[in-house]
Amino acid sequence: MNNKTIYQVDAFTDTAFKGNPAGVMILDSLPSDIWMQQMAMEMNLSETAFVAPNAKSSFDIRYFTPTVEIPLCGHATLASAHVMYQLGIIASDELIQFKAKGGDLTISKDGDDIVMTFPQYSLSKINIPNNFKNVVGFEPIAFYKSDDNWVVAIAESQNEIEKCTPDFNALKSSGLGHLMVTSEGKYKDVDFVVRCFVPEAGINEDPVTGSAHCALTPLWANRLGKTEMVSHQISKRGGILHVALKDYNVEIKGKAVTIFEARLAI
Repeated sequence: MNNKTIYQVDAFTDTAFKGNPAGVMILDSLPSDIWMQQMAMEMNLSETAFVAPNAKSSFDIRYFTPTVEIPLCGHATLASAHVMYQLGIIASDELIQFKAKGGDLTISKDGDDIVMTFPQYSLSKINIPNNFKNVVGFEPIAFYKSDDNWVVAIAESQNEIEKCTPDFNALKSSGLGHLMVTSEGKYKDVDFVVRCFVPEAGINEDPVTGSAHCALTPLWANRLGKTEMVSHQISKRGGILHVALKDYNVEIKGKAVTIFEARLAI
């Protein structure tokens, strides 16, 4: 591991200190899993991404929360692509091909935006858990299970999403530790809103969750009858995502801002 520079990037925003911060390391080769997990714990961000070229003219990308590795992460992918374009590792008119455990990802630039092609997740409607309102704070109008272990609760209104205050310990113990809550947006420029709670991965509330939109995009495309939408993740930091259904994939578009770069002393 020759390159010891690490970047912190705010993703899904054009304003510093908004969106979702991710750590990014662009390396000649990936270090051990143990080292990457320890580095992610040190950064203490929702995800830190590690990127290295492979033998197939693409890049391997791995994502770690402070406690576990996850197969796919939208904001850390966006942050990694942002750094690679910013450094000139990839020209702005060229594609980036990432190989993640959660799938093959294609990244491009569209002006100041970065466009990511992600897999589409299927959803199955399931019964609403009896204790949901007590644990989360509202009664859903529909409840789904998606690929990649997400459960999705649809609320009657954005106000319910804004006001809900989950019991994170109860979420974990009741099998709801990988939860998104969502509703139609109450303002004309936003189609739907979402919050994501992932205590089982060491993240009580994720500020902005790109990979959640692998499920949310087909869900809301079906409910709203449109294939291009704007999502607002209404966490404390907040973030805006432009999403679209593209054949069997989901296209996620957003901006990013580099906050700092640092050099490891170890």
